[in-house]
Amino acid sequence: MSVDGEVIAEIGRGLLLLVGVADGDDEAVARKMASKCAEMRIFSDAEGRFNLSLLDVGGEALVVSQFTLLADIRRGRRPSFEAAARPERAEPLVKSFVETLKGAGVRTAMGRFGAKMRVALTNDGPVTIVVDAA
Repeated sequence: MSVDGEVIAEIGRGLLLLVGVADGDDEAVARKMASKCAEMRIFSDAEGRFNLSLLDVGGEALVVSQFTLLADIRRGRRPSFEAAARPERAEPLVKSFVETLKGAGVRTAMGRFGAKMRVALTNDGPVTIVVDAA
């Protein structure tokens, strides 16, 4: 991941976590979602079954704050981001999410909140999962 041509974060095998904070989210939601991401059994075991978590495989996490995940495009052609938390509320919750992952034992790197970031991903498999607090 880079900002203005400078690499600011990178990981090896693990998960790219795009984190969108909704207006009603709180510390409990941030911690719950981080724990769920650390413990989801989405890595293959020796038999090829999704049976291992990020913790089980010693994987890493790259956390990118992404308010655009809260886009509402039901009306018109321009997305509304009214459901997204304001930056001053969202940033501490993203940091709490990161600290919870780290506390669980996941090596975690983080993007720069509010920056225009370039994120490169090498996807190893067909897995993309939406984890929602609702």
